[in-house]
Amino acid sequence: MKQTIIRKLTSRKLWAAIVGFITPLMLAFGYTESQTSQVAAIVMAGGTLIAYIVGEGMTDAAGVSAGTTTEGEQK
Repeated sequence: MKQTIIRKLTSRKLWAAIVGFITPLMLAFGYTESQTSQVAAIVMAGGTLIAYIVGEGMTDAAGVSAGTTTEGEQK
């Protein structure tokens, strides 16, 4: 279950789908294209940040269980 959530949060397809859902809604509610574009950029930047943080956490966890440091050296 946890791995499934992590995999979905790091998926570019998920973040593209979120943007694809938000963008037409904002336009339908009368936001300008500029405002909509800014929100889409913020969502994609947030998705990238989350994917990076989760990916680094998984790498660090794998290194700890394998007994290596973040630089790949053996302890």
